[in-house]
Amino acid sequence: MFTKNIGTIDRAIRIILGALLMIGAMRTGQLWMWIGIIPLLTGLISSCPLYTVFGIKTCKTE
Repeated sequence: MFTKNIGTIDRAIRIILGALLMIGAMRTGQLWMWIGIIPLLTGLISSCPLYTVFGIKTCKTE
């Protein structure tokens, strides 16, 4: 369904950053922090739609 285009380090950074933002949103009530769902989801599925549009690929070729 989605083409894998996110490498291991990129994926880890996205998951950690997304989780931290969402935790911050739940603790402080800051609505803008819910943007963390985007890097979290793209990290979990290892695919980023913007990377596909711009032809970027941070994972090793198979």
